[in-house]
Formats: sequence, structure tokens, C-alpha cells
Amino acid sequence: QHYFIQSNLRKMLLHAARRFANPAIGRCASTLVLIEHDGSSVNPACLHTITAAKKLGGPIHAIVAGDSCQGAAEQACKIDGIEKVFVAEGASLKGQIAEAVSPILLDMQAKNSYTHILANGTVFGKNILPRLGAKLDVAPISDIIGVKSESTFVRTIYAGNAIQTVESLDSIKLVTVRATAFEAASGEGGSADLEAGRGLKNGENFEMLYNLADKMGAAVGASRAAVDAGYVPSDLQVGQTGKMVAPDLYIAVGISGAIQHLAGMKDSKTIVAINKDGEAPIFQVSDYGLVDDLFKAVPEMISTIDSYKA
Repeated sequence: QHYFIQSNLRKMLLHAARRFANPAIGRCASTLVLIEHDGSSVNPACLHTITAAKKLGGPIHAIVAGDSCQGAAEQACKIDGIEKVFVAEGASLKGQIAEAVSPILLDMQAKNSYTHILANGTVFGKNILPRLGAKLDVAPISDIIGVKSESTFVRTIYAGNAIQTVESLDSIKLVTVRATAFEAASGEGGSADLEAGRGLKNGENFEMLYNLADKMGAAVGASRAAVDAGYVPSDLQVGQTGKMVAPDLYIAVGISGAIQHLAGMKDSKTIVAINKDGEAPIFQVSDYGLVDDLFKAVPEMISTIDSYKA
């Protein structure tokens, strides 16, 4: 018991010493948000990341980097809460890879001494912030779902089955944000997502899904199995190792319902599952389910929509 008390006292003293030695203490919070975009428009997830940034207090700046990103920069300027938008353009920034974007962030950090740097909890953010963390010698905090203070955050672990509260004593906090956990800073209207898995058998069959998505005004995503099989690029992957989505309507086509995939879409408002296997786990979380061959069901959906619009 004596050792236990001494051990705890030692931890408390070390904790206090680190806080007093932390150069972030005593300076006001300021946040830089890395904007994800396609050149002409801002990724909608950024609106949720801005909301998380607002909870930290202090001014919010944004950086838009790319080979041609003026359209996205102009859109970023209209987002509520951002005080200043920086633009970095150049041929070397095509694709916005970590090796090219990180030096720009390092330069901005050296000039402005931000207390926080935030990015979307997508493949984009998860690719860049770890490299930046290595350069700054700080540990990134990934996929937060809550902000308790400037240094304390809430995140999920074990594929969303447990919640963890973490405190960072680093002078600069690097944070990726789970979009589904925060309201959008601006924007209105409904949304829909279409997800497809390995059940589509090959990449060419995804054209059928793109056709349906176009008619519904929806976005298309994929499971890790479909990405690993080479059917679609990795930026479409939804799940624990991909992006998190929470649309008004989520249609799972040929998705089995693996735990890592459910972690990326379980916050969707309405989930519809189409799978010929009636025992597929996806039916356990779906609001509506259709046990049928997707190659029969999807064309029927397209035909029905066409007849309805006629």
C-alpha cells in the first residue's frame, strides 16, 4: 500500500511537471483545419470537422492545398466559423499526398504556432497527420467523437464497441475527426449513400450501382473486401479503416456486414440491406431488408425509378 501511494504521488508530480513545461499552456487556442477537396468543391466532412474545431475555442484557420484548388478555396471561405483561408497551389501537390502536403503544414505551424491541427477522419486525414506528427514529434489523436477541453478528447476503440477519453500533453494537438459525431457547420437538405461489397463480383458491375446512384442523387461507396479485390479505388472504402458515413439513407448492396464495415456506417439514419444470404449480419442492423439476388433487385429498382420519373 505504501508503494501504491508513492507510485501515484510520483505520477501526479510528473503529470504536473509536464503541464508546467508544456509551451502550449498559457497561449490561447488556435486551430488549423486541413481542407479535403476535389479541386472544385470541399468534402462535406469538413463541415463537421469545423464544428469540432469550434468547440476548442479561439480562431480557426483553414488550408486548401492542391494543384488546382481555387474553387474549393472559394467555397471554404463561405464556411461559417473559418476566419482565414490559406491556399497552396502547385504541380507537386497533385493528389494531395502526405509527402507534399506535410512540409506546407510544418511551415504554417512554424509561422503561426497553432495549438491544434485538425483533419477529417478519412483516408485523406489519416494519411497526412501521422507523417506530420512524426515531423513534429507529437502523437496524433485519431477519430474523435467528442471534445471535452482543449486537451481532452473522446474517441472510440475496438471497432466502436468501447469509448475512450484521452488527454494529450503535447504542445500541438493533431486530431482527426469522425464526421458522424458532429453536426455540420453549414449546409442543408437530405443525403443518400449507396454501398457495395464483394457480391458485385467485379468492377464492371459497379456501373450498375453508379447508374442507380445517379438516378437517386446518391454517392457510391464500397466495403474493404471490394477494395481489396481491386473492384474500386480505396477512397471509396467505408469502415473502420476507411471513411465514416451517416447519410439519411444507406443502401447496402451485397454487403455481408463485417464488424469493421459496420463501424463506418452504423450511424446512418435509415439502413436498407439487399443480400441473397438471409443470415448475413447486415440484416441485424438494417431497418429494411430484401433477401434477393442483387443482380435482379438493382435493375428492378432502376426500372421503377425510371417509370416513376416518366
